[in-house]
Amino acid sequence: MTVPVWPAQLPKPTRPGYQATPQEARIRRNAETGPPGFRRRFSSTARMVSLSVICSRFQKGYFDQFWDETLQKGSLPFWMPDPVSDGWQLLTEDGTPLTTEDGTPLLISANWLCLITEPPTEAIYGQIEFEISFAVAVLP
Repeated sequence: MTVPVWPAQLPKPTRPGYQATPQEARIRRNAETGPPGFRRRFSSTARMVSLSVICSRFQKGYFDQFWDETLQKGSLPFWMPDPVSDGWQLLTEDGTPLTTEDGTPLLISANWLCLITEPPTEAIYGQIEFEISFAVAVLP
């Protein structure tokens, strides 16, 4: 089975819609007194991330097809460019950009293996665009 990939026709997620939190991997121990106590429930945790994309009507069609058919209504995992790291320029410790011999900047390439955790919501953005919001679990 091949794992689907985020469609190249869709834009990168917006920064204002980004929010991340680690999955809770602890279980609370009941104690009558004193500070709270915890123990690990499991060791392999996902990162829960909220994302949104602003897209045209044409791009919305790509997203709808990706969600409905490719991901089978979100039941399949997929590869997605990491919106935090992918495409950023590599820098040295002092902030100098790293380049190839011909001056081409070196870029970070990072991907996530994701699973959409809730059905996407959409809203009209401006006059002719859509904002599609969804949450993913970035799998370990």
